[in-house]
Amino acid sequence: MRAKLNVQTKKRKYKHKLTSSDIQLYSMCILPLLTVFIFKYLPMGGTLIAFKDYKFNLGILGSQWVGLSNFEYFFKSNVFVQLVRNTLFNNFLFILFGTLSSLLVAILLFEVKSRMATKIYQTILITPFFMSWVIVAYMVYAILNSNYGYLNQILSLFGIQGIDWYSKPKAWYVILTLTYVWKNVGMDSVVYYAALMGIDSSLIEASEIDGANKVKRTIHVVLPTLIPLISILTILKIGNIFRADFGLFYTVTQDGASGNLYETTNVIDTYIFRTFRETTTGNSYGLTTAVGLLQSVVGMVLVILTNWTAKKIDPDMALF
Repeated sequence: MRAKLNVQTKKRKYKHKLTSSDIQLYSMCILPLLTVFIFKYLPMGGTLIAFKDYKFNLGILGSQWVGLSNFEYFFKSNVFVQLVRNTLFNNFLFILFGTLSSLLVAILLFEVKSRMATKIYQTILITPFFMSWVIVAYMVYAILNSNYGYLNQILSLFGIQGIDWYSKPKAWYVILTLTYVWKNVGMDSVVYYAALMGIDSSLIEASEIDGANKVKRTIHVVLPTLIPLISILTILKIGNIFRADFGLFYTVTQDGASGNLYETTNVIDTYIFRTFRETTTGNSYGLTTAVGLLQSVVGMVLVILTNWTAKKIDPDMALF
């Protein structure tokens, strides 16, 4: 009996009381939570359009149900395999080379001793991230233009005939990857650089005393501390592997250069836009919503599976 009373006393003792500071903190969360609810959860009701023949005059609830016909149209499309292949393969290249380049930049910045120089380098590297894809598209066009592009002018100096890059679909695997890495490497490296700044300096000093050079120190001290972060960020990126950056694939390629580049640059998101623009299916709203819903579901499944795999290997590498 006395033991039960002691347990109840401890429960009362450790019971958290709501203070004025707690109320202030909770009240600060109201606006962000309300924003998430309005812009993230309320629009989920619009996913009903994926199962309907949506008409403006009838509205979402009044439009006729068509079941899975919108999904069926997408799966039976003659470009379905091409869309999935291009989307997955291009995103795989972005994740692979984007992660490697971000790690390399972060490690190089970590080796810079001058704080002022580090800030200057970071500012230069981050600047492209804030440029719109329209600006980047004109920069790429200025480089790759078949007549006046800088790249073809350089090739002509060596006696090489200019290349019409906007009619070479295979080359755009490399061009798009380089463009994506150039634009995002600065911002992505910030996260890794911040993690590197948290490394215990005694570990680095110990490796230097043991005679490890910079390469060995990077391999045996720096990279092992970044593996959990690399895993978590990769899991998040894999969640979007079934989506494509519309601005990159549509604007930079000049709308697939009138179809010449569709073999490698026609992805799911550009297909949705072109379908909506052409309105040849009679139910473009339903089709595009169905494809968007499919992308979200596939992304969620991939995140769960990838996280489960990472958790089996090492719990510290898992996102949740």
